[in-house]
Amino acid sequence: MTAPAARITFEAGSYRDRSNQVFYQDQDVLRALDERALAHWARLKSTRFYRDYAEAGKIIATEELAGLPAPLPGETPWAGILSHARIPFISYPYEWCFSMLKDAALLHLDLMAAALEEDMILKDSSAYNVQWQGSQPVFIDIPSFEGLANGAAWDGYRQFCMLFLYPLMLEAYRGVPFQDWLRGNIDGIDPQVMAGLFGWSDFYRRGVIGHVWLHAKLQRQKSLQAQDLRSDLKQSGFNANLIKANVAGLQKLVRGLKAPTAATTWSGYANAHSYSAQEHQEKADFVQAVAAQRRWSLAWDLGGNTGDFSRLLADHAETVVLMDGDAGAIEGAYGRLRHEENTTILPLTVNLADPSPNRGWRGRERTALEQRGQPELVLALALVHHLVIGANVPLSEFVDWLAALKATVVVEFVTREDAMVQQLLRNRHDQFSDYSLENFDHLVAQAFHVLDKKPLKGGQRMIYALTPH
Repeated sequence: MTAPAARITFEAGSYRDRSNQVFYQDQDVLRALDERALAHWARLKSTRFYRDYAEAGKIIATEELAGLPAPLPGETPWAGILSHARIPFISYPYEWCFSMLKDAALLHLDLMAAALEEDMILKDSSAYNVQWQGSQPVFIDIPSFEGLANGAAWDGYRQFCMLFLYPLMLEAYRGVPFQDWLRGNIDGIDPQVMAGLFGWSDFYRRGVIGHVWLHAKLQRQKSLQAQDLRSDLKQSGFNANLIKANVAGLQKLVRGLKAPTAATTWSGYANAHSYSAQEHQEKADFVQAVAAQRRWSLAWDLGGNTGDFSRLLADHAETVVLMDGDAGAIEGAYGRLRHEENTTILPLTVNLADPSPNRGWRGRERTALEQRGQPELVLALALVHHLVIGANVPLSEFVDWLAALKATVVVEFVTREDAMVQQLLRNRHDQFSDYSLENFDHLVAQAFHVLDKKPLKGGQRMIYALTPH
């Protein structure tokens, strides 16, 4: 297989490992390897565990190309190139719910354990190396697999703690959501920071002594340089069995971590909304009629709660990204989707009033939400009042943002007479003079073609089908 001639662009987020780089050629995802990385790939593809996990869809589908497209950006003399299956929508750990991060951690540990049985290892442990096909985690960083040298330690252990274990422990043991912590530090939670969050009352909590306090103490000492540590481990008889024992212990620890079970603000909304059964069906029929017009590549369900309407979209879309700011709602959605082994709907915890921005070096390592995929169909059902009244976003700004997505939009406007709006307005100064059905109609008519609209709940709500000018 040879790559066709086309413009090749560099994936800025992949430069942390200089042995390989990710490029895009049209819709193809390419990964260039240096000689050392190419040798590890040759060894990896001959292993049984790699074939098994790739066939199960838990490692990204990959093939080696016959030749190098020219010219490749950069100065590295590349020795080979791989082609990967494309992930429909890239997401980041700070957009996942607790169980998603937990399942991603367990996949990473399972791969570690399987690789060790065939004298290979994952040299790093970045949570960003796991992506999703719907509710199914998939490992994407092929060059992370390397041959296991005699006396080698698990260099990725610290990274595993910072990006997987500590965020999970923070939420499981302290009831503190991890998303803001990971969004605030692209490398995760430092061991010394984590140690400061636990006191003597946590002495008997599993993992705190060995993986938090001892880890932080060793980091403070800094008594050995990395090269001296490797030499010392080799001379003392350090072997793969010690790594296997550490991995097995982490597997048991992670499996035992549980998310707090307290109900969140909107986690029960799907079963407690103010629609009658008939009214809810009318709304569903409207959405279904728009969704059934064609086959969509990427659809977004904004403020989609536990994903009832995402399921309607999934019948007509290759990929549906379900977004809601309530982590409890997304936790519930993910649990059901995982049980069904759904590979179409990706649930993400996203605060639409403050979505994920560009992050990392020059803002290019992790990209903003809207830059990761152009939606063709967008649902915004019972969302407007939460942003305009709940988050003080001007109504005109919300409509402008929807129009900027350049997608077909189904949007529901909830009037002031509706109980949900009255609940939001309770105990706050009403400064929302722009929030009216008349103004919304005016703004929508300026930004969109109105294909259809229908009153719901006796006129307390209005649902629209829109296409951009």
